[in-house]
Amino acid sequence: MILETWSEQETFDAGRRLGEQAAPGQIFALLGDLGTGKTVFTKGMAAGLGIEEPVSSPTFTIVQIYEEGRLPLYHFDVYRIADPEEMEEIGYEDCFFGEGVCLVEWADLIGELMPENTVWIRIEKDLEKGFDYRRIEVTYENSGN
Repeated sequence: MILETWSEQETFDAGRRLGEQAAPGQIFALLGDLGTGKTVFTKGMAAGLGIEEPVSSPTFTIVQIYEEGRLPLYHFDVYRIADPEEMEEIGYEDCFFGEGVCLVEWADLIGELMPENTVWIRIEKDLEKGFDYRRIEVTYENSGN
């Protein structure tokens, strides 16, 4: 599925719609260069789950847990993970195979840990179409490439 958004609000809304439809145990892999809108999309997904507290990228903490929505959201940013074994040290399996929803930024860096039912989301910019344009590709398979 391909979505095109033309503003930050539309990118937020795309994430919100996925959050509204998210099911317990679902895992989303979020890919995209710096500045493509991954955090905006994540804030939308959190809103779709009914989470009202501020959402930020857990770049230095690796995982941020939000439990106030209809389902818990486990928001990972694995950009700083040098070896997938580091994920075991933070107990990722409890999140991946729990009753909440996982969203993993930079998931391609730990691709071998991503389960087969992962929903891959790639966000790309195209400045020729405008500064706020985003192409969001959603793939329901275990292939982030």
